[in-house]
Amino acid sequence: MYSGTMRDAEHRPELCAKFHRSIELIGRRWTGAIIYLLLKSRCRFATLRDAIPDITDRMLSERLQELEQEGIIDRTVIPETPVRVEYALTKKGRALTEAMDAIAEWSEKWSDAEPARVERPVRARSRA
Repeated sequence: MYSGTMRDAEHRPELCAKFHRSIELIGRRWTGAIIYLLLKSRCRFATLRDAIPDITDRMLSERLQELEQEGIIDRTVIPETPVRVEYALTKKGRALTEAMDAIAEWSEKWSDAEPARVERPVRARSRA
């Protein structure tokens, strides 16, 4: 139980549940990069994968599925040979333009040009 004064209770910050859910979705690793790229143009899976450093096929697939389930992106299958799949932002996804532009502006002003890289040990492959 809170033991502060009534005045403290009145000014205690609260987190809006909708904001929290939204920022957790958009702030997940790789999600912002996917949205940023799709704001520029519709893309195929390989285009997204090649544009996002260090993302795996599995992680990209998971993030695309999450964004599709949330109604932020559309997945379009184009019946050609071979079959082509493209991803594009929905109206809901394009509504993130101002927020993404603000983050891009902030990053230009405050972020280091190169992120710190964590060296990962090279694993020896087992021989069968």
